[in-house]
Amino acid sequence: MTRKDLENKSIFIIREAYSKYKNPALLWSMGKDSTILLYLCRKAFFGKIPFKVVHIDTGYKFKEIYDFRDKYANAWNLDIAVVKNTDAFRSGIVPDNGKFICCNARKTDALKQAVNQYGFDSLLVGIRRDEHGIRGKERYFSPRDNNLNWDLVKRNDRNGSDTDIISMQDAEFSGWNLFATDFGAKTNHVRVHPILHWSELDIWAYIKEEQIPVVELYFAKNGKRYRSIGCECCCTPVVSDADNIDKIINELRTSKENERDGRNQDKEDEYNMQKLRSIGYL
Repeated sequence: MTRKDLENKSIFIIREAYSKYKNPALLWSMGKDSTILLYLCRKAFFGKIPFKVVHIDTGYKFKEIYDFRDKYANAWNLDIAVVKNTDAFRSGIVPDNGKFICCNARKTDALKQAVNQYGFDSLLVGIRRDEHGIRGKERYFSPRDNNLNWDLVKRNDRNGSDTDIISMQDAEFSGWNLFATDFGAKTNHVRVHPILHWSELDIWAYIKEEQIPVVELYFAKNGKRYRSIGCECCCTPVVSDADNIDKIINELRTSKENERDGRNQDKEDEYNMQKLRSIGYL
């Protein structure tokens, strides 16, 4: 797909979500992907996003992320809600308790609280299929049940082998822009993934073409840069001299490393990531 095709498909999905759901919101982590999604939402609605932008604040983000959020939330006139799980803060749940426990409490539970507090019926999320194996199983419109869980389950198929199924989701014919968007009374809200079809290289090429600002952590300093950013305690920089977008693009064309290799591995392996996502993680 050309970059224009990527953009058009994403904008179609964004507008489709806005037309189908009464109270959508956009999740913005200040990472490159969610910033691209935010940019596309602004483009879809001619500069002004007509719904809330939500930042799930774990309390452990990089200073550069907070600075970026404050600068551009103001510059882009965003209706932003910063959400924290105050119970996790008060009870002292920290990374030393285990990254899975901390991530679930400070991110997943915080998101669930935000959905319940604001009554969101859909969340636009900037994930991509190529980013992680579990995210590769997602659909553009992906329902969450009344417990806010992702209904990805295992059961025996007719041949007796374990088969992954998504029992609440119909097939998507995304090549024809045909999507199931109504999932019935068992659905709490729907996760909408407008950039699911993009690659990491697509993201950086688009950032270059559209001159979109991103957090400076992505650019190399002293021989290292962050390829994926989140909580400071869970991220490790990769060896790199790519201190501008052209160098990042060239690096990605030859790199054999996984994008999220710099993330804490006790939650990034297939089992833990699937478990986290099944209970509401992004």
